[in-house]
Amino acid sequence: MRLDVVLRVGVKLIIPFMLVFGLYVQLHGDYGPGGGFQAGVIVAGAIITYALIFGIEEAQRVAPRKLVEFLVPLGVLIYAGTGVIGLLSGQNFLDYSVLAAHAPAGRERGILLVEAGVLVTVASTMIALFYAFSERGR
Repeated sequence: MRLDVVLRVGVKLIIPFMLVFGLYVQLHGDYGPGGGFQAGVIVAGAIITYALIFGIEEAQRVAPRKLVEFLVPLGVLIYAGTGVIGLLSGQNFLDYSVLAAHAPAGRERGILLVEAGVLVTVASTMIALFYAFSERGR
């Protein structure tokens, strides 16, 4: 694959669009189909595509293994932390009315935080699985 110029140039052109589409799916998840899970898979797909064309070592320069392994629990903490805010205020877990009491767009911010946590967890988990499976045969 290293000598196939068409694939290398094509992937360099497509990956930015994949990442922007992942961002669109993430931000549009409140209003239609999509959200954190779908956006996480799209973002991970961009990194995995990069790894398939340019090699695993090059992909680990873009998304280092340590960073990926750090992001898996960070996304869960973002998700759970948003829910705990409701619990600390005497409401239910993931009750966004607590956030709406402090800011006019509190509910929307709560949903965006939860979806961001899901995106981070899903994308980093998919990349970590790819890294683990790609190194099995070595």
